[in-house]
Amino acid sequence: MTPPNITDYDHGISAIDSGYYRPGLAAIHLIVEGSVAALVDTGTFFSVPRVMEVLCQKDISPEDVSYVFLTHIHLDHAGGAGEFMCRFPNAELVVHPRAVRHMVDPSRLIKSTMSVYGEKKFRRMYGEIRPVDASRIVEAADNFQIKMNGRTLFFIDTPGHARHHFCIFDEKSRSFFTGDTFGVSYREFDVGGMEFVFPTTTPVQFAPLAAHHSLDRIMSYDPKYAFLTHYSRIGNLTHHAAMLHDLIDDYVTIASNAYNQRADGDILLVKELGELLAQRVRLHGCILPQNKIHDLLSMDVNLNAEGLKCWFELNNK
Repeated sequence: MTPPNITDYDHGISAIDSGYYRPGLAAIHLIVEGSVAALVDTGTFFSVPRVMEVLCQKDISPEDVSYVFLTHIHLDHAGGAGEFMCRFPNAELVVHPRAVRHMVDPSRLIKSTMSVYGEKKFRRMYGEIRPVDASRIVEAADNFQIKMNGRTLFFIDTPGHARHHFCIFDEKSRSFFTGDTFGVSYREFDVGGMEFVFPTTTPVQFAPLAAHHSLDRIMSYDPKYAFLTHYSRIGNLTHHAAMLHDLIDDYVTIASNAYNQRADGDILLVKELGELLAQRVRLHGCILPQNKIHDLLSMDVNLNAEGLKCWFELNNK
C-alpha cells in the first residue's frame, strides 16, 4: 500500500485520500476535537488500512473514534463502514433514517450496486461489505445534533442526489460536510485559487427540485467552506452554488432533449454531458490538455448520464 495522502486543515479537520479508483477522487474526512475523533464517510473496504495508518500517525487510538458519519450510503462513501465499526469498539454509526436498514442488512445495497457495475468489477472496487449491529446505529433525522467534546454538529436532510443523504454543519469551522449534495470538485481543475464544481447525478434517486432546495438550505447557513467527498475543501461557495443551480437545469434540459427527440438517447446524453462539462472547464480557465480533461470527467459523465436516464424514465412513465 502506498502511504495515504493527508491534507490537514484548521479546526482539527483532515482529509485522507481513500484510494478509491484514483488519487484525488474520494476523501474521508477526520474531525478531532480534544480526545474525541470522528470520520465523515468511509470510502470502501480497501480504505480501512489507509485510515488506520493515519490514526496511528496522529496518535489516535481506535478506542478514541466515537463516531462514523455517513453522508449517504452509496458505496464509495459507505462501503467501509462495517469494517470500521469492527475496528472502532466505542464508535456509533450515524446515518440518515432511510439508511439504517441497509447498514444492518446490506444485501439490497450490494445487489443494486452490482447491477450497475457487475459482480467482478464490484468486488474489485468495493471488496467486502460488512453489516453493522443495529444497537450501534444512530438515526440522524433532520435537525439532529451531536456534540463532540462541546463542538456542535448539525445534521440536515438534503435530498436531491439521494433520498438517504444528510449534510453536516460544523459550527466551529462554519463549514459543511456535504457528501455529494454540493457537487464534485477535483483539485486538478483549480485555477488561481478558484475551484470548478459540477453536480453529480449518480443513479438512482436524482431529483432536480430537491437538489435545488438542498443547495439553498446549505447556503442559508452562510458557510465558509464545504468539505466534499470528491474532493475535500472548497471556498467561493456563493459562486459555486449559482453554478450548480445552472448546471442542474442544463442537465435536465439535455436529458429531456436526448430522450424526447432521439432513439439513440443514451449515446447522445453521454456525448452532450461530456461536451457541456468540458466546455465549462475550459471557460473556467483550465489549460489541461483536452484528453486529460476527458479522462478526469469520464467516470462522472457516464454515472451522471445513468442517473439522468433513471430520473427521466421515472418521470415519463
